[in-house]
Amino acid sequence: MEISCKSEYAILALLEMATHYESGEPMQIRQIAAQQNIPDRYLEQLLATLRRGGILKSQRGSKGGYFLAREPRKINLLQVLECLEGSDVRTCEEEVDRKTLDSSVVDEIWQEACQTANSVLQKYTLQDLCEKRDSRQQLDIMYYI
Repeated sequence: MEISCKSEYAILALLEMATHYESGEPMQIRQIAAQQNIPDRYLEQLLATLRRGGILKSQRGSKGGYFLAREPRKINLLQVLECLEGSDVRTCEEEVDRKTLDSSVVDEIWQEACQTANSVLQKYTLQDLCEKRDSRQQLDIMYYI
């Protein structure tokens, strides 16, 4: 299983917005794109999808932009991926008739893998990602004497 480029960019953008959540100020697309090195036009499409999915809100005007619809601790990764990729992430169900015992066994294993992946994605919130990043940044700080 791999994360799509679309999902990775969206999560990076959300991570940037989660970092600035306390300010209450909306973030402009060009700010997020510059910080996370994401193409502007592609980011614009992703943020519009996330807004339609209820993950983000937008504000129009010269001081407008996007901001999280809920606190970072209330948005988990599964919700984000479901919004972007559709409900396929959640169900992981085969629609093909199981014709052989072998394919039935493979399908059962695949279902278990999907359920495990989904429970991990549901467990982690944007707040968790911010905290993991911050703790790693602390480890990267070098002190010189």
